[in-house]
Amino acid sequence: MSTSVDTYFKITARGSSVAQEVRGGVVTFLTMAYIIVLNPIILANAADADGKFLGGGSEPGSGFATIAACTALVAGLLCILMGAVANFPLALATGLGLNAFVAFSVASQMTWADAMGLVVLEGIIILVLVLTGFRKAVFDAVPAQLKTAIAVGIGLFITFIGLVDAGFVRSTGAASPPVGLGIGGDLVGWPVLVFSLGVLIMIALHARAVPGAILIGIAVTTVIAFVVEKIADVGPTVANGEVVNPKGWNLNVPSLPDQLFEKPDFSLLGEFSLFGSFERAGFVTAALLVFTLLLADFFDTMGTMTAIGAEAGLNDEDGSPEGAQKILVVDSVAAIAGGAAGVSSNTSYIESAAGVGDGARTGLASIVTGLLFLLSTIVAPLVQHIPSEAAVPALVLVGFLMMSQVTGISWDDLEIAIPAFLTIVLMPFTYSITAGIGAGFIAYVLLKVVKGKAAEVHALLWGIAVLFVVYFSIDPITRWIT
Repeated sequence: MSTSVDTYFKITARGSSVAQEVRGGVVTFLTMAYIIVLNPIILANAADADGKFLGGGSEPGSGFATIAACTALVAGLLCILMGAVANFPLALATGLGLNAFVAFSVASQMTWADAMGLVVLEGIIILVLVLTGFRKAVFDAVPAQLKTAIAVGIGLFITFIGLVDAGFVRSTGAASPPVGLGIGGDLVGWPVLVFSLGVLIMIALHARAVPGAILIGIAVTTVIAFVVEKIADVGPTVANGEVVNPKGWNLNVPSLPDQLFEKPDFSLLGEFSLFGSFERAGFVTAALLVFTLLLADFFDTMGTMTAIGAEAGLNDEDGSPEGAQKILVVDSVAAIAGGAAGVSSNTSYIESAAGVGDGARTGLASIVTGLLFLLSTIVAPLVQHIPSEAAVPALVLVGFLMMSQVTGISWDDLEIAIPAFLTIVLMPFTYSITAGIGAGFIAYVLLKVVKGKAAEVHALLWGIAVLFVVYFSIDPITRWIT
């Protein structure tokens, strides 16, 4: 290993090796490569206020290829930037939830270019808050045990993501219970079996302390998925926007592509209008939309980097990861880059925990993930044929590893236990890291007040708690103002 590489990335100092970092970077890529397909599915099928679709087409899905290529390109560049600048094993890509909000709540009120301009504007504001030190100051003001609760909550959240993405847990379509086991209480379909085998394989390998347990598990499960599809001809769950087979593969059908390479289309780059939204939708509406994007972006990354740092052993005694300021700067740039590239705000991915679980400890892992994203712009046909059911078992195992931190919370102290509890449970139940953090902050401030300890609350937490009250009330406030 080159001495300069080892010194720059602190590989030996963090108890890692180049092979370990490469392996971790590959695992992270495999667990989040789905975004290359999922982001176009969300963005390409939503019309703007003029009835146009992202990418310039007049038909749903017409911009799929260019959105996929730009999604992979921006993710690749940002992952490399995170690794090189912040030296942290954290990968970035278009934010799920944020992209849906942009598609269905923002673009529906303006043009796609206007909507992406709002994303860029939000990113610029976030960057200013970081460079002035405000964003890190807020992070430092959060009690250490609440940061631990954030990590635990994210562990449950990614476990739930894995179970849902694999069809192990599904929406029942009823008021009660809202979710259930498989279909009608039964596990049905070959994809669910493949996922289950993947979980068992990873658990067994982890229990035996096999190096690269997660990567080996993904590779073996992928082979099983290809064999199953070849024999059983399962097919996709959704075709042409309609559910055709509830027992099918959730996102990608495992099969060999007709071609390995294809020329990427990057024509979306630069397709944004910075202030067009204010003229089209009105100042108040545009400002409220920016606020909503801002608050979600602001705290999602705080929670994610805390959880990754805790899992990697890179957090200090206050629960802050090494190089937090640099991490936040890169993440802020990511929001700007995502909007400027026309693929929605990019943000830090909690799936990075899968790579950390398999050994990643430095930014070298993020660079490996980034290079794989860049490679996927030309080998998209292959990436689009690896099923999520083979990759998401990693999220279940990593969820367990993150859950183990729950012992660091003082459950006999109600002033921290109740906010921690709300933070933990609301993340998976609302499918939102921001919602969990917000509820925890509000409860923490409230309990300090009712216990006569308001003076113990950091001044910044008072302001953030008020902002979260506004965040949770954004719909009635918007209706009242407009």
